Amino acid sequence: MFPLLALAFPELAAQFSYDSASPLDVEQKLLFERGGVKVFDITYASPKSGRVTGFLTVPAKPGKYPGLVFGHWGPGNRTEFLPEAQIYARAGAVCVMIDYPWTRPAPWHADADDVDEPEKAVALQIQAVVDLRRAVDLLAAHPAVDASRLGYIGHSYGAQFGGILSAVEKRLKAVVLMAGVPDESFLLAATQPGVVRWRERTGIDKIKAALVILRRTAAVEYVPHAASPLLFQFARHEVNYGAAQMERFANAAPASKEVLWYDTGHELNDPRALADRVRWIGRQLRIRRLTNRRLGSILSLDN
Repeated sequence: MFPLLALAFPELAAQFSYDSASPLDVEQKLLFERGGVKVFDITYASPKSGRVTGFLTVPAKPGKYPGLVFGHWGPGNRTEFLPEAQIYARAGAVCVMIDYPWTRPAPWHADADDVDEPEKAVALQIQAVVDLRRAVDLLAAHPAVDASRLGYIGHSYGAQFGGILSAVEKRLKAVVLMAGVPDESFLLAATQPGVVRWRERTGIDKIKAALVILRRTAAVEYVPHAASPLLFQFARHEVNYGAAQMERFANAAPASKEVLWYDTGHELNDPRALADRVRWIGRQLRIRRLTNRRLGSILSLDN
C-alpha cells in the first residue's frame, strides 16, 4: 500500500467550491422531440475553464418534475446515458448529461495522464465534479424541475465523481454508483496483461507517487460523508479489480445504502441493472411511473 494523503475532509471538500452565483449562460438547441420527450444539445459556462457540452432531456408535457444528472465512464461521453435519460423523461424527469473536460471538443478540450501529470489530472477531475455541480444548478433553476427532488447516476469514473458529489452536493436526494472503485490503488495489483506491461514500463515508485496525489479525488475519502441514500451496482466479472475492492467502497458508505451485484463485466450491461436502478430512482425521487415496474413496462413507458 502507498502513503495516504494527509488532508481532512473539510480540506478535501473545499476543492470543489465555486461561485454558484456566476451566470450559467446556458445555450440550447432542440435536436428532436420523440415519444413525449424533447432532447436538447446544450452548453453552459464552466467555473473552471471554457464551456461544458451536454444533452438536456425534458418531458414535452408541462409540469414540475424531479431532475437527474448523469456522469459517464472515463473514456465515454455524454451519449452513454442518452437512451436511459429518455426513459426517465418519458416517466416524468428532467435529465442532464455532460462531457468531462477530456471528452469535450476544441477549444474546450483538456486532458492529462494520471501518472505522468497527476496534479493536472486531479485538477481536471475537480473541474469535472464542479461542472457536474453546475449541472445540478442548471436543474435547480429549470422551470420544469422540482428542486427538492434531484438525483445523480454515474458509471465508473462517473461513480468516483458520484461518491464525491454524495458528500459535497447536499441538494441530491439519491445517488447511484455503477461499477465504481474506492481509489486507483487497484493499478498496483491488477493482473490484466496490458496493465502488467504498463506497470513494468512505468515503474512502481512513479505509480505510487502519483496515487498519493490522486488520493485527493478518491471516492472512498468522500462516501463516508454521503448526505443522500446510495445505490451501489457492482459487476462480478470486473477485469482489473475484484470483490474486495468493491466491498471496500460500499463498506465505507453510511448505512443508508443498497448494494446489488450482477453477473456481467464493467459495462454493467445486464438488463436487470437498468431495471433495478430505474425502480430505485423512482422510489427515491417519487416518480410513480417507475416504481415497482418490470423491465418490459419500463422500456414501453411511452405506451
